[in-house]
Amino acid sequence: MSKTIQCAALPYRLIDGQPQVMLVTSRETRRWIIPKGWAKKKFEPCDMAAREAFEEAGVRGSIDPTPIGEYRYMKRMADGDSIACEVTVFLLRVEEELTEWPERRQRERQWMAPLEAARLVSDTDLVPILERLGSTVH
Repeated sequence: MSKTIQCAALPYRLIDGQPQVMLVTSRETRRWIIPKGWAKKKFEPCDMAAREAFEEAGVRGSIDPTPIGEYRYMKRMADGDSIACEVTVFLLRVEEELTEWPERRQRERQWMAPLEAARLVSDTDLVPILERLGSTVH
C-alpha cells in the first residue's frame, strides 16, 4: 500500500441512545483528531484502525469492517515537509476503556457529542463523517 494511505478508528459509545465519540490530541500540535496510522500490508485496514485506537486512545471494542467514510488531510512530517494523506475511517464501538495504554503520556482523550467533535477537529474533510454519525449508529 502507498505510504499516504492511513486507517483510522472512530471510537464511539451510546449514552441514553445518543452517540458520543472519543477524540485524541495529536502529539506535536495538540489538535483534536481521531486515532489513525499508516496502512500496513500484513494487516486488514479495519484491524489496523483498531490497533491505532488501542495505542493512541486506550480503547478496545468491536470494529466494523465496512468503512464509514474517507477523508484527506495534509500531514506535517518531522522534516517540515507535508504530504497528502487519504484516511479510511472505521467505526469502533468501545467496549473497554483502559487506564494504561501505550501513548497515554503523549495524548489527551475526551468523549463528546459528534457535533461538538465536528466543531473541534481541524481536518475539515472529517466533519461530514462526524455530523452524520447520529443517523448511522443506534
